[in-house]
Amino acid sequence: MEQEVNSVKSIRHTVTSVTILNVTPRNRLQGETSPYLLQHMDNPVDWYPWGEEALLFAQTHDRPLLISIGYSACHWCHVMERESFEDETVSELMNNSFVNIKIDREERPDLDQIYMDTVVRLTGHGGWPLTVFCTSDGRPFYGGTYFPPVSRHGLPSFRELLLSIDKAYKNRREDIENTAEKLLFSIGGSQTTNSTNKRLDLETVKIGVDRLMKGADAIRGGFAGAPKFPTPTNLELLLTSLNILDRDSCFEIESFLSLTCKEMSRRGLFDQLGGGFHRYCVDDHWGIPHFEKMLYDQGQLLRIYAQLWRKEGERNDFSWPIRETARYLEREMTVKDGGLAASQDADSEGIEGKFYVWNPEEIVSILGLDDANAFSENYSVTAQGNFEGSSVLWDTGRHPREKFTSLREELFAARGNRTCPQRDDKRIAAWNALTASGLAYAGSLLLDRSILAQAESIGDFIWNKMRNPSGRLQRVYAKGKIRVGAFLDDLAATTHACLDLYRAGCGNRFATRAIFFAEDILERFYDSEESDLFLTPSNAPSLIIRPRTDHDGATPQSVGFAILALLRVSALTGHSDFLKVAESVLEKHADQVLRKPEAFPTLLRAIVGLEHGFSTAVIVGEFNDLSTQTLADKARSLLEPDEAIIVVSPSSEIPEMIDPTLLESRIALNGKATAYICLGTSCRAPVQDPNDLMKWHR
Repeated sequence: MEQEVNSVKSIRHTVTSVTILNVTPRNRLQGETSPYLLQHMDNPVDWYPWGEEALLFAQTHDRPLLISIGYSACHWCHVMERESFEDETVSELMNNSFVNIKIDREERPDLDQIYMDTVVRLTGHGGWPLTVFCTSDGRPFYGGTYFPPVSRHGLPSFRELLLSIDKAYKNRREDIENTAEKLLFSIGGSQTTNSTNKRLDLETVKIGVDRLMKGADAIRGGFAGAPKFPTPTNLELLLTSLNILDRDSCFEIESFLSLTCKEMSRRGLFDQLGGGFHRYCVDDHWGIPHFEKMLYDQGQLLRIYAQLWRKEGERNDFSWPIRETARYLEREMTVKDGGLAASQDADSEGIEGKFYVWNPEEIVSILGLDDANAFSENYSVTAQGNFEGSSVLWDTGRHPREKFTSLREELFAARGNRTCPQRDDKRIAAWNALTASGLAYAGSLLLDRSILAQAESIGDFIWNKMRNPSGRLQRVYAKGKIRVGAFLDDLAATTHACLDLYRAGCGNRFATRAIFFAEDILERFYDSEESDLFLTPSNAPSLIIRPRTDHDGATPQSVGFAILALLRVSALTGHSDFLKVAESVLEKHADQVLRKPEAFPTLLRAIVGLEHGFSTAVIVGEFNDLSTQTLADKARSLLEPDEAIIVVSPSSEIPEMIDPTLLESRIALNGKATAYICLGTSCRAPVQDPNDLMKWHR
């Protein structure tokens, strides 16, 4: 790899002039639906979307590809656009020497993964904007992230880089081809896993949890130093581990989770006026956020806060971040024709964070002197500020949330007069599903029908609007159109969402849909010869490699999430096919998980599900009977979020999709609503008093 990187570095430093070709600039992004691509449609760069047209042109004219990958809420993507892609001189170099392809990473996670893996191998780190140079057939030979307009910090200027790549491609083709082949072998080899004689079990999970906790910040919460991300996949594993660890370990982990969620919601990561979480903080104390808001963070953090609220109740009130985030999603992220938008920008009026920050004079003008002084003291607003002369709101007073409600509402109303950050209105199946899951679980615990209605609406939108005529799920819905076939993360998240909506009491249709999506995972994403799941379906257009899975990070690793979904469907239906596939894929990934279990939190959650088993609660009673609803609500508050709650009515047909053995001899005793619970093959005595359900708590 070192030789390979040095070869590419030598390409970078070969600077020459460009032979200008007589090509009329064209931009082919006008017909796209991605807001990110449409942001670039007026660039002087001759952008192509990814597709056969671009590749054919590159191969016909023997040109390298310049692939630029980003997303609409990416601050540094906007910076590079202003500095380079809107520059006439730079765009002329790009147009005359390259076939320029612009990709929305949110639409095409498969391409993003392939080329991100390339850049990580070349530079040791990744990020967006992602800039990759490839042979005309798409094999990468050099890449990086942001390149400045002038040389600085060890980076060449983007113009210098274009010149050197152009010269190398024309004069050192053999070196280019060798580098491309080495990189292709490297990223292709990384997609394969080896079986092992060692078995994944709960001990593997405990090792992974222990290593995660070694990186935990016991003072400020979260993991590692700056920048600090919420890492919901790590937090979710720690919550799951509370079911398998000893009491002392559980106390340490729950205390850490409580600290983390307090700090995230009281400081800069959380929008103190409008609700919702920003993407991450640039420091190690949750102070200054990178102000973009991503949909997937909201959904996952809703579920985490709900689980902590279930465990801690009034001891630490985590219900207010749930309610404020749900209101934010309803107010600012719900799109008129259904579903939730993907993100909101960090910038407004071209300035990062301008929409969210305050100074004392502004607050006095809105609240009056006395209220402004009280508010500013509690929320750390000072004359010097904490962010470029202004203040991000930090709730350092830590009073009960209702104390400053009216003042926050006044400031929120005043903030509405500012220029709002742009919203990316495309709907992404996986992210909508993650958010439906979070809303469904939180709403069922808080007994909040409005939150449940939000979740149900999203679930129905995905089913009704995000499938093609043959019924296959699509990844993106934008401008009234569906596009891009679903990836494994979309199917996995949507299966979970349907299971969670069914668990929350939103109707049998969601259980039926969960099975439909799980069967699609088996049919098109599972390769029986490889005993593995792939990120792309078997009928997808071929790429330079077929990526197997993404990574745990901002969202769950798709393979681990899919395995967990299959295990849940198997427990609900009794169908062994789902279980067998889940077991075979876990075995396939055993070697890499055992090497570094802390890097695979979602796979570790799946191991807990397989080894520890799932409880199932069956409540038998008339649906509109208050005692039935009360028993079901109590069961939802006691069982773990991945465990099933089945409500059946004596006067209705038994749902076909449910494992019949779960319903055998289940009757409403003496005509009264009755609850039954089983863990695997072990069942408890039926109860009719909701208070007796506490005896089930394991």
